[in-house]
Amino acid sequence: MKNIAIIMGGYSSEYKISLVSGNVVYNFLDQTKFKGYRIHIFKEKWVYVDANDAEFPIDKNDFSTTVNGTKITFDAVFNAIHGTPGEDGLMQAYFELLGIPQTSCDYYQAALTFNKRDLLSVLKPYGIKTATSFYLNKGDLIDTTEIVNKVGLPCFVKPNKSGSSFGISKVKTAAELHIAIEVAYKEDNEIIIESFLDGTEVSVGVINYQGKITVLPITEIVSENDFFDYEAKYLGKSQEITPARISDEMTQKVGEIAKRAYEILKMKGFSRSEFIIVNGEPHMLEMNTIPGLTTESLIPQQAKVAGISLEDLFTNAIELALNK
Repeated sequence: MKNIAIIMGGYSSEYKISLVSGNVVYNFLDQTKFKGYRIHIFKEKWVYVDANDAEFPIDKNDFSTTVNGTKITFDAVFNAIHGTPGEDGLMQAYFELLGIPQTSCDYYQAALTFNKRDLLSVLKPYGIKTATSFYLNKGDLIDTTEIVNKVGLPCFVKPNKSGSSFGISKVKTAAELHIAIEVAYKEDNEIIIESFLDGTEVSVGVINYQGKITVLPITEIVSENDFFDYEAKYLGKSQEITPARISDEMTQKVGEIAKRAYEILKMKGFSRSEFIIVNGEPHMLEMNTIPGLTTESLIPQQAKVAGISLEDLFTNAIELALNK
């Protein structure tokens, strides 16, 4: 029986979703193989939370906890933290230094993919298409004419490093740009402003399943809102259609691009890449390396269509971590 620490929470706006994801992992863990421990990681405390919601501090020196005088250590970590410090490389580097296996990608891949600007810049030379973009850092002069001339209208203003669509705005007029930029700066001091891609939005899960890089059935996203924002993602204001209503050729094409990105980056664990297909060409928006694992989330939906249960999905992730 292996002790598995399921880390959840985090330091960003996404902590509530992460707690849900972490609890889904905890509830669907194969209890014949693993003993799960819910570990809450917050700025003010790292604690093990038992079945009665009692909290026991984590010793950061070796990532252990002591319960009633007994020291508990972990064989592996299941990473369910969306956003910092679980998705941007900090926890990955920490566990690597401690020699504790964990289920997500390595620290460099996490840091790279968490930075939308850097990720798309790295993939561009490989022929992976993206939206036209304009970069801003906090304190930069905001020249709305220059921005509109480059990306056009409507456009999207996004924090460079944030998930769950926090801080994203769709801007339809130049006058709205300043407000949208302020909203994005609340999440991050770097911004990416992208041209509007008018097409079919799809989400592609790529995972290592039983040692083989596998593209999961693709999900088409039809948002009732202007775009796939927080409400659409988590409050049911979108239709998520798996498999996507795209041709077999397009399914193969977008799947191959997502798989290629996974391989180019030497990814491990879960990944979910977002694309918009415009005139038969998939354009990549981003890659998530700790995608949502709530029962409503896309990776669990895609795995279900592929005939993979949540228990198998999580067992596979832990076993790959233990064996790498």
